[in-house]
Amino acid sequence: MRTRLPWLVSALALVVGMTIPSATAVAESNGGVRVMPLGDSITEGTQVPGGYRIGLWQRIVANRYQVDLVGSQFNGPAGLGDHDHEGHPGWRIDQIDANIAGWLRTTNPRTVLLHIGTNDILQNFNVSGAPARLSTLVDRITAAASSAEVFVATIIPLANSGQEANARAFNATIPGMVQSKVNAGKHVHLVDMHAALTTADLIDGVHPTATGYDKMAAAWFTALQSVPGSIGSPVEGGKLIVGGQSGRCVDAPNTNGAQAQLWDCNGQAWTYTANRQLTANGKCLDAYAQGTNNGTQVVLWDCNGQANQQWNVNADGTITGAQSGLCLDATGRGTANGTKIVLWSCNSQTNQQWALR
Repeated sequence: MRTRLPWLVSALALVVGMTIPSATAVAESNGGVRVMPLGDSITEGTQVPGGYRIGLWQRIVANRYQVDLVGSQFNGPAGLGDHDHEGHPGWRIDQIDANIAGWLRTTNPRTVLLHIGTNDILQNFNVSGAPARLSTLVDRITAAASSAEVFVATIIPLANSGQEANARAFNATIPGMVQSKVNAGKHVHLVDMHAALTTADLIDGVHPTATGYDKMAAAWFTALQSVPGSIGSPVEGGKLIVGGQSGRCVDAPNTNGAQAQLWDCNGQAWTYTANRQLTANGKCLDAYAQGTNNGTQVVLWDCNGQANQQWNVNADGTITGAQSGLCLDATGRGTANGTKIVLWSCNSQTNQQWALR
């Protein structure tokens, strides 16, 4: 996983837009509904890497939605199941507007979460023209992704009283703008993010605390649930993967690289997706390092859409890797708690028999 260096505790970082670029990363994809978090450092998660995306992801997983966060940027803690986003520290509305068409072509999102305008206020950049720039940006998004649901947020509070007055004036124009798009038949929705936080939720007068970001997550999730299809529908409840020989369940700690093992069944729920992934807590069952040899560890990893995370659940009770053709195997025909799961040549033994219940 790539990480950024910590940001200085300063609103200046947002204003001048100085950022440590993320290294290029393979986009994480679980085949779910594509959602683009779009904006500036508040989307990126300055001060709290991952920002509102952490709490949003937790709510998505807990409610059994399958969502694929998309964007050219990549950051956040290991516990964030999908690190992709389009948050650009220091950027104004016009800078997002100059790049949005390309991003939309690349990712083709079903849903866009837009929180932008803070830097227009902080940089005192033609503040009176900010509402028109936002309207133009929304038009560009809806033109390039006409079927997408676009959620437009009012910007969160600012601690400086003069800047907050300008933020409130900017925010006051957004409901009317959104309604004009709705009247034109566009899929645009208002999210009153300013009302969700107070200045007590800011760590540096600009960026939220962890609690503030979680309040943003709650507001986004409530809005998403109110629009059918914006994050799909909850998938069928997960199932246990029960060993035919051991009677124990496939289990793995929710950490990248943690090897799957047998353990007493206690609710270890797996979902078999339309893309042939076996997912749990937003991560995928994975043949480690794309291994295709006997003994390759079977681990949990961030979903990435690659063939080593695709599995065939077969009528004969085996589960085979789509890439390797090998079977999920309880090592050494073990049946005890902690027996590791690996790939092995299919041999019709009961330690390779599994039932989804």
